[in-house]
Amino acid sequence: CCSLDADKYENDPELEKIRRERNYSWMDIITICKDTLPNYEEKIKMFYEEHLHLDDEIRYILDGSGYFDVRDKEDRWIRIFMEKGDMITLPAGIYHRFTVDEKNYAKAMRLFVGEPVWTAYNRPADHFEARGQYVKFLAQTA
Repeated sequence: CCSLDADKYENDPELEKIRRERNYSWMDIITICKDTLPNYEEKIKMFYEEHLHLDDEIRYILDGSGYFDVRDKEDRWIRIFMEKGDMITLPAGIYHRFTVDEKNYAKAMRLFVGEPVWTAYNRPADHFEARGQYVKFLAQTA
């Protein structure tokens, strides 16, 4: 679609366009780093626990790097390397996890439609409607 410049995220017209078109009204920045993130070890463990959300998870990497792991149709892990300038949207209902790489540093913008809900439902969470809709979506793309 477009290329985002992470160095000018504060006033990047491309980012503004994406936020407007997708209705990403809410935004904050999280820095995943031992020195700046309270309860770092605990948070890292929590991010790496396989889970889903009832809303899309949108992340834009402003600095550093890490991995999002997602499940494919056969329930196998797919590892997605994310670095500065990359944006990802994980659909509601997809099982996933996140971890930093050996640099132990990632700065990311978190985008959200409406007020953010950060509730993570650890697997198994197949009873949620969002999970059912995601599974149905997967079946249609077969």
